[in-house]
Amino acid sequence: MQNLITDHLDIWTAAHKTRSTAGRGSSNKLDLYGIKKLREFILELAVRGKLVPQDPNDEPASELLKKIAVEKEKLIKEGKIKREKPLPEITDEEKPFELPDRWKWIRLNEIGYTQTGGTPSKSNSNFYGTDIPFIKPGDIYSNYIDYQNEGLSFEGAENLNRVAPKCSILMVCIGTIGKRGLIDKECAFNQQINSITPFIKVEQFLYHAMGANFFQQEAWDRSSSTTIAILNKGNWETILVPLPPLAEQHRIVAKVDELMAFCDQLEQTQSDNIAAHAQLVEALLASLTNSTDHNELQTNWQRIAAHFDTLFTTGHSIDQLKQTILQLAVMGKLVPQNPNDEPASVLLKKIAAEKAQLIKEGKIKKEKPLPEIAEEEKPFELPEGWEWVRLLDISAYVHYGYTAPSDSNIQDVRLLRITDIQDNKVDWSTVPGCEIKRDLIPQYELINEDILIARTGGTIGKSYLVENINVCAVFASYLIRVKHIKNTSSAYKKVYLGSLLYWNQLYANSMGTGQPNVNGEALKNLVVPLPPINEQHRIVAKVDELMSLCDTLKTNLQNAQTTQLALADALVEQALG
Repeated sequence: MQNLITDHLDIWTAAHKTRSTAGRGSSNKLDLYGIKKLREFILELAVRGKLVPQDPNDEPASELLKKIAVEKEKLIKEGKIKREKPLPEITDEEKPFELPDRWKWIRLNEIGYTQTGGTPSKSNSNFYGTDIPFIKPGDIYSNYIDYQNEGLSFEGAENLNRVAPKCSILMVCIGTIGKRGLIDKECAFNQQINSITPFIKVEQFLYHAMGANFFQQEAWDRSSSTTIAILNKGNWETILVPLPPLAEQHRIVAKVDELMAFCDQLEQTQSDNIAAHAQLVEALLASLTNSTDHNELQTNWQRIAAHFDTLFTTGHSIDQLKQTILQLAVMGKLVPQNPNDEPASVLLKKIAAEKAQLIKEGKIKKEKPLPEIAEEEKPFELPEGWEWVRLLDISAYVHYGYTAPSDSNIQDVRLLRITDIQDNKVDWSTVPGCEIKRDLIPQYELINEDILIARTGGTIGKSYLVENINVCAVFASYLIRVKHIKNTSSAYKKVYLGSLLYWNQLYANSMGTGQPNVNGEALKNLVVPLPPINEQHRIVAKVDELMSLCDTLKTNLQNAQTTQLALADALVEQALG
């Protein structure tokens, strides 16, 4: 069985998952799934008698059971524990797998006495102190217990009358069911935790057995819940545990400890490699954005392209590449400039003339002049022919969405919400209808090339470019519309709304602590680098091309990760099957 571990290190170390995260940006945190699976595999081998060889000279578990019974009876006579009613016989249907000869199945409370924790009255300050640690689920970690967070006085512990001696095992039985810890000092614990104190010294093997998948799954299966999972002591203490001969337990524990230390080393090496990889990718991508012009960019890009397959091997690195592409785009470094392009200064005059005509026709309102862009607002030098502008300079107007009133008379109009926008797409068939007066529809109706920006909460700054719309739809009040105007490229504005330049400004202008929020005035004043219109089109085409490449990379990566995860799972199933 040890060969299954050492001969397949490539599988154990290659199987990764990206941890799910919420909010802005992408996580660089990888779940080392393969090594986690290896740890589970080691425990499964241990409790099935497949980790170390059996020795026919070992005293069988049946003799160990007799010693346990003697010790239990002694504690009953001394009045330290109460005699309980006999437990039901263990049926073959209950046994989750076959055990080796000389092993026995035993119920958890046959191997030790159990308790459910409690909490002394908070109103009595005399109950709390530093005499005895008071453990809660958050104090129990995968490989240690934090004894420092809260404690009881001796008076509080006596009032609680539920203290576990050292060498007891604590297990969370409400909420995060299955978290467990082996205590090395006397502890009190709250009502979310049960404890077991073995009658004889088998706590090390028992601790490992209670971490094995079969036990953890049984604990969850026996729990009942409405809003939170609860495993009561009566159900918990009758879960089956495999009991090997005592001498074999010692060999198993030694081997488990050895292999878990090996897993620790693998994990540290993998974490170090991942961190080094992330730093390398970050440095190489920074060399792109630091390029002085398109020619230097090409040189730096060739250096990256030569090692593309080894650099962009994680979801995070691909997301970093995407972010770099967008930043290069708005810095004027993604495509070469053409001196024959009409400069952005001329384009701005055309946009201003168009806005003046719309104001004259009463289609938009005249707004107060925006402040001049100060030099300190310009984060980098622009290429020849580009101009720094504010977002409102290149938009018809910026305004909030619609809040549906209760006295409206139309119900066949869709109301687009933040939650309807997923991965820059909208499934219009799932967007709900709303009531709106007919005379309000033109004010809020979405048309192609409008841009919507989320203004609050965890999705703040998220943007959506309206394209190929074929329904009558308005947009909800938690969205802000950047209205399209002639002589501008909304697709280029969407590129800008993905760049670090945009995100840095947005978060600098967001208000609120618990619930960040950005208002329309802040969006109007965002500083935007404006290229000539022909270059805008070239930039959008190049961004689309490179984003498609990134999406293909990510799909291939996800497929490879799925294969690696399946291999790790299959290896375990084959060995245990």
